[in-house]
Amino acid sequence: MCYTNNNLKGLAPLAKTFRDRIKFIGPGAIVTASFIGPGTVTTATKAGASFGYAVLWAIVFSIVATLILQEMTARLGIMTQSSLGDAIREQFTQPILKYGAMWLVIISILVGCSAYIAGDLLGTSLGISTLTGVPERVLGPIVGMIILIIGLTGSYKIIEKVMIFLIAIMSITFLTTMVIARPDIGEVVKGAFVPTIPAGSIITIVALIGTTVVPYNLFIHSSTVQERWNKPSDLKESRLDIIVSIGIGGLITAAVLITSATMIRGIEVESVAELSLQLEPILGSWAKIFMSVGLFAAGLSSAIASPLGAAITIGSILRWQNGMKDRRFKLVFTVVIVIGIVSSAVGFEPLDVLLFAQALNGILLPFISIMLLIIMNNQHRLGEYTNSVRANIAGGLVALVCTGLGIYSLIDAIRSFIGA
Repeated sequence: MCYTNNNLKGLAPLAKTFRDRIKFIGPGAIVTASFIGPGTVTTATKAGASFGYAVLWAIVFSIVATLILQEMTARLGIMTQSSLGDAIREQFTQPILKYGAMWLVIISILVGCSAYIAGDLLGTSLGISTLTGVPERVLGPIVGMIILIIGLTGSYKIIEKVMIFLIAIMSITFLTTMVIARPDIGEVVKGAFVPTIPAGSIITIVALIGTTVVPYNLFIHSSTVQERWNKPSDLKESRLDIIVSIGIGGLITAAVLITSATMIRGIEVESVAELSLQLEPILGSWAKIFMSVGLFAAGLSSAIASPLGAAITIGSILRWQNGMKDRRFKLVFTVVIVIGIVSSAVGFEPLDVLLFAQALNGILLPFISIMLLIIMNNQHRLGEYTNSVRANIAGGLVALVCTGLGIYSLIDAIRSFIGA
């Protein structure tokens, strides 16, 4: 605590600066910036346009689920100073189970991140292209190279600051747009807390939840918290970081859905870029700028998180000791980014790979959530910081829903393969 003169007693501490008040924000911001990508923004836009406020509850549920799972993995990282990957590796002694679990996670995460990086780069480029007219195929590789440079610096602090800055941009953009749109508050509250499933909305509901509860974020979080905290007294600050950061992420997603439900209900949209056209009566020439900046920030944050998630996950499971400075970490980061650069440059739409990644994620999400619950009840590893009964009940419900989503995702992917 700062005082004007340490030799004088009885003086009140100086008021905290804004920077002091938000200095706890960090690892949680990376998780938020990761799940707020072009896919999330587009899904929320389509949800609002198609079903109004009725499916807003799905965002509320997904944020609660994310808070529960991310608190567990953060507690694991802080109290054991080891990652979720380490814990999965050490949970089993039987070789087949041990290495089977390890490689299932590695392959699923690597394929998934590689498949989605092209979409993230194109989403980032769309924001710039809308304002400049430069083709997305030209901008995508440029954005990819910038992200590659950021990643190869090997500095967690740089990535953390970039993510926090991008969250600030998205918050200002999407929340301001929502306020200007003047939604029906009563209907918003009803949609958020009275679950309904309108006809034809089940796929959209699954998508809204699936774009927020992201498996590789659990690995990212368990590793990045170690850069900031290392003792029991840090748990309170970590939880505050999780609540604020992920809560803001939920507000951003909800703001997109609410704005869409208010302005373009009943209109079929293909992408979030079309939302700016509907806002022109309110924002005028600023409509395109607002949405372009927001989409750029969403795409860039997610594009950074995809290769970061792949590298951290693989590194933690295979026990690469030097973290982001490890050459192997940088190699994985580079490979994922290069795949994205090539895909965005040639306009390649990796549909088959996306479907395959969807199938793998359908297996991975429930597997990781159940494994996390098992690990968080391991007294040998966590001692008195194992899950409470209440945490187990909450985590069990989330795991149950994740399993349902995983099965649905897997069946949907199989149907798509058969129909293709």
